[in-house]
Amino acid sequence: MTVSLENNLASESSEAEGTIGLVAGSGIFPIQFIKNAKTKGFNVVVVAHQGDTEIQIDSLGVPVEWIKLGQLGKIIKIFKREKVERIAFAGGISRPNILKGNLWVDRRGISLLLKVKSVKDDVLLRAIAAELEGEGFKVFSATKYLPEFVSHDGVLTKRDLTISEKNNAKIGWLAAKIIGSADIGQTIVISQEMVVAVEAIEGTDATIRRAGSLISGKGGVVVKVSKPQQDDRLDLPTIGVATIESMKEAGLTALVIETGKTIILHPVDVVAAANSANIALVSLSNI
Repeated sequence: MTVSLENNLASESSEAEGTIGLVAGSGIFPIQFIKNAKTKGFNVVVVAHQGDTEIQIDSLGVPVEWIKLGQLGKIIKIFKREKVERIAFAGGISRPNILKGNLWVDRRGISLLLKVKSVKDDVLLRAIAAELEGEGFKVFSATKYLPEFVSHDGVLTKRDLTISEKNNAKIGWLAAKIIGSADIGQTIVISQEMVVAVEAIEGTDATIRRAGSLISGKGGVVVKVSKPQQDDRLDLPTIGVATIESMKEAGLTALVIETGKTIILHPVDVVAAANSANIALVSLSNI
């Protein structure tokens, strides 16, 4: 037992000596990751994306290099120069930017695109991770330093799903897994046991608002789950207070997420907002 403990301590000490590279996308998740990693004593070097990453990231006291979407070669060059050993991904990259052609692909990026022949989220992220690991970096999940942001199992709010909401959630869960397997989106909105809205390129909040314009106050359930083929190290479904606010405005009454595979930004605030709006928030492994 003593040998095992010493080995664990040696492993943690070795890990702490290495510099973490962060590929930062949008939202507050990258910012929170940096704060938590610094609190734990880690050095962090950030690659931030112009037009996606919050400018606030420059004020956190860590090295930040700004790049344009598609500059894979530059990412590798920066992390090698800074002697990064491990890399995490945090925050999303705007899919509309890809659709509009807002790509500044360098030579390494072009090579990757020709290899994978796809601009789908999961395909690209897995390919990028493979390229980074091929260069000797270790890619790990950003949730390692944010365990409190990962959903745990059960009813998270004061109230559980009603019978009607459970029936809607079952339909939504199945539909969400189907669209996820096709790499379309992660979110489905169900009302009166009918699919009202399917997330595509516009994102979760826009999907919720679109659903609200269709149901005319009849209520509904939002189901947001991971894609079956999703690499949990790279891009987990994320909800926040804005998700709850969008649901409230749309007249939706329940949100179902996937246990251990959903990031809840500022969990205490999210639960408080849901309780205030009488929205049920439930985390499940299956339904």
